[in-house]
Amino acid sequence: MEQVLPTPVLPKLTPDNQVKAIEFLTEKSLPYRELMAYYKCAMMEVETKFNVLNQEFSLLYNRNPIESIKSRLKEPGSIIEKMCRRGLSLDLASLEKNIFDIAGIRIICSFCDDIYMLADCLLSQDDIKLVARKDYIKNPKPNGYRSLHLIVEVPIFLAQHKKRMKVEIQLRTIAMDFWASLDHKLKYKKDVDNPEFIEEQLRDCAGQIAELDQRMENIRKQIEGEGEQHIGKKYSS
Repeated sequence: MEQVLPTPVLPKLTPDNQVKAIEFLTEKSLPYRELMAYYKCAMMEVETKFNVLNQEFSLLYNRNPIESIKSRLKEPGSIIEKMCRRGLSLDLASLEKNIFDIAGIRIICSFCDDIYMLADCLLSQDDIKLVARKDYIKNPKPNGYRSLHLIVEVPIFLAQHKKRMKVEIQLRTIAMDFWASLDHKLKYKKDVDNPEFIEEQLRDCAGQIAELDQRMENIRKQIEGEGEQHIGKKYSS
């Protein structure tokens, strides 16, 4: 049976007491710390699944589709800000029901085909439930951002009960991650002259990076020959 967590009442959030709200979550709320521990366990479960897939692919095809894996728990301040922006009540039940990116994992892949292959392999596992899928590779954001986003539920097995937790997964190529990282940094630059021109340049760079990803994938297929091309075709549609 899944555990139902108590839902402590937080103070009404204003600029004056935001710090108090964060302190309440991080230091005074045992249920909050328990919930964050559950999210961390869920991240570990999903990360292990991807490491297993990476190892299996290395054994079968002598290459690793995953370049790196990054994980993070959303900071308390970011959680509170997002809940207030969406008009949600500040309690754990509302957090767990409505905020799906508390636990986040980013999978950096060598090639675009690898993204879809890994996503399909993960979602075929019987303990993984797909909650939401947004394909920003086939349908990039207006600013040029590209990535495959998945929200999944994964069970974690604790001492006396099982609990299903949501994890956000972002899958992108090295080139996509390079662009996203620089775009994120540039967004926080103050007093930028001609911001419309900068945004246009970033969109143009995103398009060039997408073309480069495709060229590199084509080169890989030429090098590997027909023996492995069917793998990419199977997962790239």
